[in-house]
Amino acid sequence: MNLVVESLSFQYPSRKVLNEISLSLDKGECLSILGTNGVGKSTLLKCLNRILRQQSGKVVVMGEDIQGLSGNDLAKRIGYVSQRNHFPASTVFDAVLLGRKPYIKWDVTRQDLEIVHSVMKSLDLEDFALRRVDELSGGEAQKVAIARALAQKSDILMFDEPTSNLDLKNQLEVIGIIKNIIRERQISAIVTMHDLNMALRFADKFIFMKAGKIFAAGDIRIITRENILAVYGVPVDIEIHHNTPVIIPV
Repeated sequence: MNLVVESLSFQYPSRKVLNEISLSLDKGECLSILGTNGVGKSTLLKCLNRILRQQSGKVVVMGEDIQGLSGNDLAKRIGYVSQRNHFPASTVFDAVLLGRKPYIKWDVTRQDLEIVHSVMKSLDLEDFALRRVDELSGGEAQKVAIARALAQKSDILMFDEPTSNLDLKNQLEVIGIIKNIIRERQISAIVTMHDLNMALRFADKFIFMKAGKIFAAGDIRIITRENILAVYGVPVDIEIHHNTPVIIPV
């Protein structure tokens, strides 16, 4: 398994957010974490990436507990894109090159530069290479953050609402690129999403969270009217269109 999470719990001083979360993810799998605002989806990603330290439980990546990894070793295993990304005052090229930081010892190598060029080409960012990141739109900056994570060449990619600032064309483009990378490199990905229909295009495993716990977990068979009603409080119909389920609020 690329990732194993055992009985993870986390609380802020004022409230408990995550309660006994357990999950696993193998090579080539993409997991979508679903649930309402404030249920703990973003907090869970931050615990899995050691941005936050859980009160109990264990996170194991590639057979190693993340608490025992150095910062560089953790970055080689996990690439993370948050909802709100901050960049130093730099060009787009230099911002993406930061994804190679865990591998750079004395100087940037030709391989580092080739990886950055390849990732920027895949995300159609080549024409932005010398633009300053702080001059970009929110959607363009989001693509730069995704490119930086892809340049890390990590074993697991984690995305917190990766398509939230993107128009429909760029949402589909970015999701397609990430899916191809998962398949070609045989890595794993975890993504939080509010758009259930986009999640159905993206993932092959799903977790519904409710009240800080896992309400349901599994493959596409857990995407049911009953589970959606229980988690979101919204009645829906589920239709099949071009062999893909489509969720329609009633």
